[in-house]
Amino acid sequence: MMKDIRKVVNGVSLILKEVGKHGSELGNQPSSDILHSLVKNTASFFGLTRGHLHHFQPPDSHININNNPSSDNVSSSDSPIVYFNADDPPSPSPSPISPEIAAVPLNKRRKPRERKVPSNRFSRAFGFASLGAGLAWGAAQESTKRLMFGNNNSSTSSTSAFLSDQNAERLALALCRMRGAALKIGQMLSIQDESLVPAPLLAALEIVRQGADVMPRTQINKVLDAELGPNWSAKLTSFNYQPMAAASIGQVHEAVIQDGMHVAVKIQYPGVADSIESDIDNLKMLDDTLGLVPKGLYLDRVVEVAKEELSRECDYELEARNQILFRNLFSDKTGFYVPLVVQELSSKRVLTTELVPGIPIDKVASLDQETRNYVGKKLLELTLMELFTDPNWSNYLFDEPTRMINLIDFGAARDFPKTFVDDYLRMVVACANCDRDAVIEMSHRLGFISGMESDIMLDAHVQAGFVVGLPFSKPGGYDFRSTNITQSLSNLGATMLKHRLTPPPAEAYSLHRKLSGAFLACIKLGAVVPCRELLFEVFERYNFGEENGQMSESTV
Repeated sequence: MMKDIRKVVNGVSLILKEVGKHGSELGNQPSSDILHSLVKNTASFFGLTRGHLHHFQPPDSHININNNPSSDNVSSSDSPIVYFNADDPPSPSPSPISPEIAAVPLNKRRKPRERKVPSNRFSRAFGFASLGAGLAWGAAQESTKRLMFGNNNSSTSSTSAFLSDQNAERLALALCRMRGAALKIGQMLSIQDESLVPAPLLAALEIVRQGADVMPRTQINKVLDAELGPNWSAKLTSFNYQPMAAASIGQVHEAVIQDGMHVAVKIQYPGVADSIESDIDNLKMLDDTLGLVPKGLYLDRVVEVAKEELSRECDYELEARNQILFRNLFSDKTGFYVPLVVQELSSKRVLTTELVPGIPIDKVASLDQETRNYVGKKLLELTLMELFTDPNWSNYLFDEPTRMINLIDFGAARDFPKTFVDDYLRMVVACANCDRDAVIEMSHRLGFISGMESDIMLDAHVQAGFVVGLPFSKPGGYDFRSTNITQSLSNLGATMLKHRLTPPPAEAYSLHRKLSGAFLACIKLGAVVPCRELLFEVFERYNFGEENGQMSESTV
């Protein structure tokens, strides 16, 4: 109990530290604005307010305008769809409702909240500090309740007081409001296997995965005006202010360009790119204060990798170049499609691409077994071709009529050193063949182990490699419906956390997430996939390099 009280004090101290740290910024703001920000952030993160419910109009309600959409009359309109100089509405969209939203049962959908993105350093830092205080306060309340009334709920008896239902909801709502780096990390956690995540946190992460809060129309117009110029609407016949999806870095809107093509317009949240480093530093400070992450996870290394990845994902010009590259590379690949980039409506903070139909991969689990096997095989094939896309379930859309997997997010695309990819592939094959000596040799060359590990750590590391290699170990279809890979890795992970001497190499975070993302997708689908045949088909065609430092052209 005293530990929880200390954490409450630590949480409140975070707020006071942030007010003191950003005192110079506060001096430039009117006192009424400062008071409003303090009250709103404190109330929101302690769960007293939840924003304004965003009510969307039916798709057929619309207005026709002839002026710039950032004008007051448009900003105040309740219609989600605006038509620009059009006598007749355009043809129906190939995907009029967000695939992610459409796939969620009505009674389980989180209704979107319309709230401005906190865009200055003080509002974001104070938000994290208030979240810390709120979580500490919630934990103290839960501990007091358990002490006084006992814990008769078997499902929560082994759960930390920090992971109470109220704290899980508080965390989810805070991440959805803050967006940016905080929400991105939450979404990365949401793809973990359900058996490894406590039920309250799993429910919170499902809220996070469904999407962030949405920007109000005035804030959307400001971003579009700044990025595309005040006359951006002249290139469109319509724009839907109801977002198809609201994610960690930006939200996506449907529009129709002058030639009639339906497009997806991804708009980055203001201030997110500039706040990545401070956001992650604030998250780390939150963990340092409340002690949420085990030391064996080497949070410092994770933080550095996260900063690099998020900085790259915030550069939409880089993402556009990656998407154009892979559209060309995949032009002759059966079963995959990369949408067209509309360059005249794209910039560093806005990315416009062809709108493609489909449902998220995890929703394919409701389809027939043959379809699930097909999708699982194509996803693993995609992974083994060393295309790296962010393994968020909504970044792949399956179009059932054409049996096409549409790839829609290249923000996480990157190059790796050729030598690293060569040895990583060799290690996967060694794991598949249960070759202990080769696993140790490749692990040392890649930097997973230092060579000074105890026998306990070395055995756990090798066994973990064999578990990962299990789907590739035998010819024929591997049945992901009966696998216990994630539970086995979880059991070994406790040993490795305790005895690990060095953090994994930075490149491994991305490559591991790629491979684990493919496995988890197959598990969610319950697919039966000929994994070994796919692996060795790639291995036999792979061109291993000789020159150190050469970059891999096939790994992105």
